[in-house]
Amino acid sequence: MDMTIRPAEPAEYALLGEITAEAYLGDGLLDFGADDAYLVQLRDVSRRAAEAEVLVAADARGRVLGGVTYAPPGNAWADIAAADEAEFRMLAVSREARGAGAGEALVRACIDRARATTGVTGIVLSTQPTMHGAHRIYRRLGFVRTPERDWSPLDDLKLLTYRLELPPLA
Repeated sequence: MDMTIRPAEPAEYALLGEITAEAYLGDGLLDFGADDAYLVQLRDVSRRAAEAEVLVAADARGRVLGGVTYAPPGNAWADIAAADEAEFRMLAVSREARGAGAGEALVRACIDRARATTGVTGIVLSTQPTMHGAHRIYRRLGFVRTPERDWSPLDDLKLLTYRLELPPLA
């Protein structure tokens, strides 16, 4: 599928928020109520775009297929990144676009941003244990599990972590 990875545009924020919320809700990753604070955060693309970098995958007609939030080193949106690491979060692809490469293209765009940043030694992420499709993408791109960094934002939710080592810029 022909697609472009680019910064999200304000007119797309509401749609991307719904794609992200639906990806988490539809996959059973959130079993909280509709007013859950994390669900509100998933939908609030405007805030994320103001404080971090939100990228979208768009098809040849410009239709948004999915998105991701990229947090450079030191960004407030990073959950687990060290000072010399970038992080990405909230990777989501619409149900209709799954399997077409949008998720992998979004991850590759985050890797490219991290590689282009002086002093960044790696890129990290947190993921739920049941996100098997995403785990396959991460492994295929060279990410390795970092179980010593696994964490729990809630008592009943354990997140797995991955890291991709990045060579220093020449």
